[in-house]
Amino acid sequence: MRAQPERNLVREFVAALDRGELHMVYQPKVRIDTGELTRLEALVRWERPGLGAVEPSRFVPLAEKYGLIAPLTDWGLRTTLTQWRAWRDEGLDTNVAFNISAMSLQSLDFPDLVERVCRELEVPTDRLVLELTEGATQPLIKLMDTLTRFRIKGIGLAIDDFGTGYSSLMQLRQLPFTEVKIDRLFVKDLPHAHDSCVIVEAIVDLAHGLGLVATAEGVETTDQLRFLRSVRCDVAQGYLIAEPLEGGSLRSWCKDFAQRWPQLIG
Repeated sequence: MRAQPERNLVREFVAALDRGELHMVYQPKVRIDTGELTRLEALVRWERPGLGAVEPSRFVPLAEKYGLIAPLTDWGLRTTLTQWRAWRDEGLDTNVAFNISAMSLQSLDFPDLVERVCRELEVPTDRLVLELTEGATQPLIKLMDTLTRFRIKGIGLAIDDFGTGYSSLMQLRQLPFTEVKIDRLFVKDLPHAHDSCVIVEAIVDLAHGLGLVATAEGVETTDQLRFLRSVRCDVAQGYLIAEPLEGGSLRSWCKDFAQRWPQLIG
């Protein structure tokens, strides 16, 4: 991206954040053994008026580069936890996952900030899971104390896109994760590609051996779901389960999905 267009996009992003033009959608995750909703992952969206959507993979790195990750994270966390309260008030009992940047963890008081927002919005900390990409975790070995403080506060930690980095096993051994998310790269060819089947089953077994939850991303077909069920993967997320939802449509999705689940698992 050339410097001037990049700076223009950054200015638009700051204005969008100030004007409340960003919004969150939420993708359900379900237990593979029962079909029960276990969590929703919050995903940020930005629609530029008259120009269409800007992918998070484009604007989040810019937020990191130009010192905007703190206000983006604060907005996203508050929006997500406020939505959790709305679900609770509707009688919907679930958890939420929120993606964080490795840069946020460089702030020593970040765990206290997250706990303070949870307390302010009356959200139990054990209802929140923070997700970090595997690539982002590689420099975080140095921040073990920060990550451990999240676990002490009852906040879960998930390693996202697992299997695509270079030091996966080291991350699991040294960092206090509670969940492993199997990258969609390995899920997409299930159950027809032998190597993908072997890798996914091995990751599930590894996660269970370490006492972690195994979640499969990018589940789009019943064949994939049924294979994951056969190897005892814990949680499924993907378009077969649900596309990202607006917060207010969760109740109707729950009703529809309960009717669809028996057909999905055969």
